[in-house]
Amino acid sequence: MTTRQRLMQGGGAAALRLARILAALLLLAAVPATGAGAARAAEPTSAVIFAYRHFGDDPDPFGTIAVEPFEAHLSELRSGGYTVLPVLDIIAALRDNTPLPERTVGITIDDASASVYTIAWPRLKAAGLPFTLFVSPDTIESGGGARMSWAQLRELASAGVTIGNQTAGYARLLGQDRAYAIGQVQRAQEALRAQLGEAPKLFAWPYGEYSAAQRDLVAGLGFEAAFGLASGVAYAQSDRFALPRFTLSDAFGTIERFRLAAEALPLVVADMSPADSLPLDNPPHVGFTVDAGRPAHRAAPGRAAAAGPRAHQLHPAGPRRPLALARRPALDALTTFVAWLSPKVHHREHRGRAARPDATARWRPAGR
Repeated sequence: MTTRQRLMQGGGAAALRLARILAALLLLAAVPATGAGAARAAEPTSAVIFAYRHFGDDPDPFGTIAVEPFEAHLSELRSGGYTVLPVLDIIAALRDNTPLPERTVGITIDDASASVYTIAWPRLKAAGLPFTLFVSPDTIESGGGARMSWAQLRELASAGVTIGNQTAGYARLLGQDRAYAIGQVQRAQEALRAQLGEAPKLFAWPYGEYSAAQRDLVAGLGFEAAFGLASGVAYAQSDRFALPRFTLSDAFGTIERFRLAAEALPLVVADMSPADSLPLDNPPHVGFTVDAGRPAHRAAPGRAAAAGPRAHQLHPAGPRRPLALARRPALDALTTFVAWLSPKVHHREHRGRAARPDATARWRPAGR
């Protein structure tokens, strides 16, 4: 029985999901607001990274996006005041804490399915939008018509598409030993170097899953960054080997959700606990510290005049206290945690509506 299977027993699913919720807390700062240029300097360097997988008519609503909403996303990126940059450029800015344009966006695609070549690539190329494609070489060899071919991958790489590593066989690493994880990552590097002439500098965790030990392993193998699948904004102080991405699919790809994610700002936090994304305690002790000294300011082009001036700030409501969930069925525990947290951590004004002067976000620890 794997570690993941053991966690899924006895309420362990709640622990695993709660760890993902901690990373998704970055989404809670999606609060566009107007502000002077001087206020922009107070923001950390940040960018939103999107993650796609399959395109077209695949019946999986969580891994596939239909052509029409995908085209709507591209239209929004071209006309909505965004700056789409190569992901490697974004990573360099985060690493060096150099400024990025407002509404900087990066595009990634996992899995190298055939629909990337037939549907996504022609549209992204026509729009002039750079992207990164994460590849698992074993699936190219065995995928038949369901995956891109090496010739197609070479075509994309020659056209400037960044190719990333997603292990040799899109392998689940949780519950596996160090030798297995190293083998999966290094074998993929060797195959991609042999086929494309260059070893990838970016890595993506299969299924978005990893442990702290596996994070450290990948960080030591020469990559510039690694990406999970927790929703959130990447910023200069983020762990570059556990960066969040907003997944876009039929289930999570409406244009409203796309805009909400694309305009998000980071919620800068520290002292996150549990430190490992695979918590062993059930229930886990959940904690984090919000940097309340960073107001979020952002102007929405074409909308600011109608909305009027808006500003959102976090105001500490008391000292840090640990939060421990009672042991209960997984769904009940998860629902209780989200219901407790959501109204206390963030506040978002509806687009196009003037803000109230007292519109603020407050966090109250347990027991307040």
